Amino acid sequence: MPDQNPKSSFIAFSDTLLSMIDGPVTWFREKVVEPNRKQYPWYHQQFRRVPTIDQCYTDDYVCIFEADQQWKRDKMVDNEILSIVRARFEDCVLYESPDHMTKCLPFKEAYEKAAENWFIKYGDLGATGKARECYMKQKHRLLWERRHGKVGTGMKETKSEVSAEE
Repeated sequence: MPDQNPKSSFIAFSDTLLSMIDGPVTWFREKVVEPNRKQYPWYHQQFRRVPTIDQCYTDDYVCIFEADQQWKRDKMVDNEILSIVRARFEDCVLYESPDHMTKCLPFKEAYEKAAENWFIKYGDLGATGKARECYMKQKHRLLWERRHGKVGTGMKETKSEVSAEE
C-alpha cells in the first residue's frame, strides 16, 4: 500500500542531514564512551576534594565558591554521622530500659563526644554559615587556647596576677 503521507523533499533532506551529523556522534557515545565509563549509583557519587578556604586566594571567587560547596557537603555528612550516633543511643535506651543507665553508657559517651565535636566546628554559625566563617571560628578558638588554655577550663592566670597574690 502506498504511503498516505509522503514526506516532502525538505523533510527528507533534513532527516538525511541529521542522520549524517548525529549518526557518528551517537555511535561514538554508545560504542566507546559508555562502555568505558564507571557507573556509580547516585548515592555513592564521588566528589573530588577541592582546595579548602585557607588555600584559596582572596580574589579567586571560583575557588572560594568550591570551598563553600565542599564545606556544605562535609557539614551534611557530619550531620548524618551525628544523627546515626544519636539514633544508636536512642535505640539502646529504648531496648535496654530500665537498665539503660549502665548498658548504654558507651553509646551516650560516643554521642556526647560527637555532639561536642560537631558544635566546636559548626556551632554558632547559623543556617547561612560559610567556609570562611568556619575557618575564622577555628582560628579564634586556637588563639584563645594558646593564650588562655583549653576552652571551658577557665582562664590562665597571668604573671602580673600571680605576683600580686604573693
